[in-house]
Amino acid sequence: MRRRRTARWRPARTRRGPWSPHSPARLRVAVAAALLLCTTAALPDVPALAAGKPAPYAFAPDARPVTGAPSAAAAEPLTPGATYKSSLPGEGEVHYRLDLDDASDAYVSVTAVPPPDSTVQARDGIDVSVRDATGRPCSQDNEIFGAGHSPRPIGAWGAREISPDQSRCRSAGAYDVIVERVTTADSTPDTWVLELFVTSEPPRRQTGATSAPETWDSASPTLPSGESQRRQGGSGFASAAPVGEGVWTTDVQPGRTLFYKVPLDWGRQLYATAELGTSSGAGGSAAGALNLALYNPARALVDDASANYNGTRKPAALDPLPPVAYENRYAALDRLSAMRFAGSYYLVVHLSAAVAESYGNGPFELTLRVRVGGTAQAGPAYAGESEPAGVFEVDAGDREAAAVGGAGGGGDGGDAAMTLLAVGGIGAGTLVLVVLGVWMVVARRRVGVG
Repeated sequence: MRRRRTARWRPARTRRGPWSPHSPARLRVAVAAALLLCTTAALPDVPALAAGKPAPYAFAPDARPVTGAPSAAAAEPLTPGATYKSSLPGEGEVHYRLDLDDASDAYVSVTAVPPPDSTVQARDGIDVSVRDATGRPCSQDNEIFGAGHSPRPIGAWGAREISPDQSRCRSAGAYDVIVERVTTADSTPDTWVLELFVTSEPPRRQTGATSAPETWDSASPTLPSGESQRRQGGSGFASAAPVGEGVWTTDVQPGRTLFYKVPLDWGRQLYATAELGTSSGAGGSAAGALNLALYNPARALVDDASANYNGTRKPAALDPLPPVAYENRYAALDRLSAMRFAGSYYLVVHLSAAVAESYGNGPFELTLRVRVGGTAQAGPAYAGESEPAGVFEVDAGDREAAAVGGAGGGGDGGDAAMTLLAVGGIGAGTLVLVVLGVWMVVARRRVGVG
């Protein structure tokens, strides 16, 4: 390592050159730097705060930038256990590379976020697929916006699974992850930002059942109706607010998407509904106004439900889902197959921007009802660790955070923390300016200026 050489300060030989410590030019640069520090510290998210609105999606703080390539040959690699931030053009497809072994399953979830002012059609969306080195498909999934016509974060996933009933996609080597827009003739060709979350699941030590459970309790239970607790949702998967069984309320504005996470152990079963409070607005019905979606720990869409809104309470309710089981992956239906992991399941609630046209900007009271049934069971004995570690597990900390609220994401303190950060930034910048002001006065007196 090269050692930095520093000059010693000699007061008897003060320099007055353009970059002297006492020169007006250097003082001006220092003050400008302090002003910039003050500004950037006070505005951690300039576009969001400048508009007076939160950002449409909060990316993981550790998300790595990656550029999607126009072909597999030029694709940049994705590493299991990591989160990435990228973009998707209005037309065409982008490619990423996965370098995999011949034992573990690997999953890539892709969350697409259109600009808040984007115009989306019901059948606009994204398509995600994985292919092996020979171009043979390993998986394909897509998601669209649906009747709400409201821009919001949507997700689809790609998978390389080593299955006993198929011979392809079993080899070690490079795999091609392809993300493409699903468009119509009326689609707006704007650029969407992407968050990619890559996970790997080790194989089991011993081979078990290779078919999905044939029977499970598919009856809709009575949902909680007791006293509610306030819990503000997060703005992304990484900042999702922990919730457990109970009734949870918050305020939501049209166009917003809120993220919650529920810990589900092996053998546990989830039921959930979301509903808006009543409104005395101008009236009319907003189609698909409230959307409730469920994502699994690998951030694959399990199922979703929508409800129209005409000013009165009407819940969006998820259909009953099976208890979490490793063998669910062998089910024919995607919504059953996705209930294959223990870990944090994500409830994502979106209120359509169209609601504002008839009922104003709100905010509206949102009520989330969660029931966790079933009995916790021992999971599969894995022959290794997942990436990221613990993603397919539930621990005591997860359960406690779900019951009382956690510091890991989107509790009611989330916005307060951002405000504190902004105020702290302003305070730090102000302190720097005060110190520089004193320094300037002393320097000017020493050199006889003014």
